[in-house]
Amino acid sequence: MKVVILAGGSRSTISDEREGIPKPMVEIGEKPLLWHIMKQYSYFGFHDFVVCGGYKVNTIKNYFRDYYIYQSDITVDLATNQIDIHRKVTEDWKVTVMDTGLYATTGQRVSRARKYVDEDMFLVTYGDCLSNINIRDMVEFAEKNDRLITMAVACPTGRNHVVGVGEGDVLETMTPSRGGSVHAWTNACTYVFRKKVFRFLNGNYELDKQLLPELAERKQIAVYRHHGFWCPVETLRDKVDLENRWNAGIAPWKVWME
Repeated sequence: MKVVILAGGSRSTISDEREGIPKPMVEIGEKPLLWHIMKQYSYFGFHDFVVCGGYKVNTIKNYFRDYYIYQSDITVDLATNQIDIHRKVTEDWKVTVMDTGLYATTGQRVSRARKYVDEDMFLVTYGDCLSNINIRDMVEFAEKNDRLITMAVACPTGRNHVVGVGEGDVLETMTPSRGGSVHAWTNACTYVFRKKVFRFLNGNYELDKQLLPELAERKQIAVYRHHGFWCPVETLRDKVDLENRWNAGIAPWKVWME
């Protein structure tokens, strides 16, 4: 099953890089956010990625092109320009990096990844959120629900938009209702899509502002409740907090073993 990662957008404002880098390339523990996300998905058995880039997409392409070298020790003979790679370390990933456009909407980025999606179901996630969502369990949940989208929801971090999740397994609305049945849940930006969703993505749709509200009205969004860790990396404070957790060996999103 393909994992589509939305890694376009604009320059990161939480990095010390003077020239600016894509936000998913901001490092936590000397590894890009993209790497952390992909380690999580591969731990649960999903190794085939489509990275939808935009801003400075070549930074992402170069990272994966040279991944083998970045992860290993090398000896360079400057006289002959020969490179010997030692302690060869890599991942069992297949990574497709697409240039989906600098100003594309999130819906357009997903739509442009269609040519790489073969199966009826595929995963979609954002390149700036870390979590310990059990992706395998979420996919199994999606398989049991005949909905176009299964959306993970998590407990808000304090500054997130709360969505209208009731007692059932179907999203009621993208805005909280006035009734007492709505609990404090927020969109965790992790989805299972069915290919039929592409027929709704032929315009300038933003996923959260247009596609999700429309499909919520049609009762086509199943809700997967995640009670564990989830954190969008939006500020320098977020980055520092996650860096401290990683360095202390208590990173809750690190579900994999070294």
